[in-house]
Amino acid sequence: MYRALGYSRLMYRARISNYVKTGLIDQAVQVFDEMTQTDCRVFSIDYNRFIGVLVHHSRFDLAEKYYNKMVSDGFSLTSFTYSRFIVGLCEVKDLQFVEKLLDDMGKLGEIPDIWAFNVYLDRLCAEGLVDKALEVFWVMAEKGREPDVVSYTIVINGLCRARRYENAVELWHLMVEKGVRPDCKACRAIVLGLCDGGKVDLAYELTVGAMKGEVEFNTSIYNALIHGFCQSGRIDKAQAIKTFMSRNGCEPDLVTYNILLNYCCNELMFDEAEKLMEKMKKSGKEPDGYSYNQLLKGLCKINSPNLAKMLLDQMSGMGLSLDRILYTTIVDHLCKTGRVGLAYSIFCDMVEQGVTPDVVSYNALINGLCKTSRVSEAMLLYDEMLTKGCHPDEVTFKLIIGGLLQEKKLSAACTVWDQMMQKGFTLDRDVSEILIKAIHSADSSCTNIRNEKERKKRKLNFTSLELKQLSNGVILWGKNTLNYLQRKQLNPEFLCPKSKTAGFMSCHSHGRVISKETLQEVYEISSGMINMMHY
Repeated sequence: MYRALGYSRLMYRARISNYVKTGLIDQAVQVFDEMTQTDCRVFSIDYNRFIGVLVHHSRFDLAEKYYNKMVSDGFSLTSFTYSRFIVGLCEVKDLQFVEKLLDDMGKLGEIPDIWAFNVYLDRLCAEGLVDKALEVFWVMAEKGREPDVVSYTIVINGLCRARRYENAVELWHLMVEKGVRPDCKACRAIVLGLCDGGKVDLAYELTVGAMKGEVEFNTSIYNALIHGFCQSGRIDKAQAIKTFMSRNGCEPDLVTYNILLNYCCNELMFDEAEKLMEKMKKSGKEPDGYSYNQLLKGLCKINSPNLAKMLLDQMSGMGLSLDRILYTTIVDHLCKTGRVGLAYSIFCDMVEQGVTPDVVSYNALINGLCKTSRVSEAMLLYDEMLTKGCHPDEVTFKLIIGGLLQEKKLSAACTVWDQMMQKGFTLDRDVSEILIKAIHSADSSCTNIRNEKERKKRKLNFTSLELKQLSNGVILWGKNTLNYLQRKQLNPEFLCPKSKTAGFMSCHSHGRVISKETLQEVYEISSGMINMMHY
């Protein structure tokens, strides 16, 4: 009987193995279920193999299901299977189940291998859970899993990204004290992190300064230090490191030269920039698009767009690939310096060269057109964006609406505003206030115009008796008004210069007859004057 059950178990295992080899995981699951539901005894090794397969094929829902079943049946995974399971769960960011596995391992007196340990630390740091990573780091060390240089590098990098530089430096010193020798990746992590935080001197001291001759630094470390010193305005120190790296067998690469070139162009040191370009060529490092991009930005800064255009044409003639960022940079600088015509020309060159503008490119030119009161052209560019499938962003709508409001094109501005809201964007406070004021002003003007039209449409159909009464009333008003003006020593033209009211007053004072039409107009004008005098 036992032999029969053993044979049956082997048959199940063989069938599962064949299905796994052919990638038929669902069929393998069915066979495993059959095996567990028969009299055939299932061992811990069966669960370990099967869960390992599920993890390998990223079937984590099933892996968790069979893990829980295995635990309830009194079995456990090996340290190796636990470690592979943890690695897989970290890839899908299921950190909660990782903690459960670690707790279960702790109860069994087991710990994950160093690979799984480091993968877990890296995932925690990537998710911004640096404190949790530190906790795991210390706990694992207490349990006997000593961190290696990779472990230290991961946590130091996480601390630097969280801008906890003091903790990162403390961990660096601990690593050195423990006899864990920093490698090139560890040095790169601390240098990049500290330089990003403006602590370039400390980065230099901990690496090149303290470990010269012990670690073979690569160009990325030197470049990070050079970039850090350039950012702090210490070009002399940056140049010294460039010289130092050459003497130590690490030749500057294209990135090294571009970092220095970027600094020279930003500081408008064009003589130095030209010398750098020559050194690049002599050392066999041909300037790339980024190199020329720095020169172009510098030329635009000193308002030399014609030279920039010449350099752009030269680059095109050399067969250098001109990307969208390069074109957009030039267009943006030209627009900001008032050379919108040339910017438009370069924008068209970009399109002709087969480089597709993105929303940033369009925004740069639209901004220039709106600022120079060429809103109609900006609208054409906006329509072109929509036609070509380049979706406007919040900046685009703000520029277009602001430009239309400047040119008093409220209706068009409201149309674009509707499109903006349909896209889910909102105007900023300044443009919103301008638009709302314009709408209120337009509503007020429309109301006044409508009231004026309605007033003029009214017809006064007087009877003879009403005409006589109105004439007498207006004459009385005229007398009173003339008397008032005489007391104030004012001419009738003071109230309505060259108006028929003033003419009527003059006619009345000479005993002349006024017509019905004149009386009607004088009535309307005098009513308005009386209302005005009440204020």
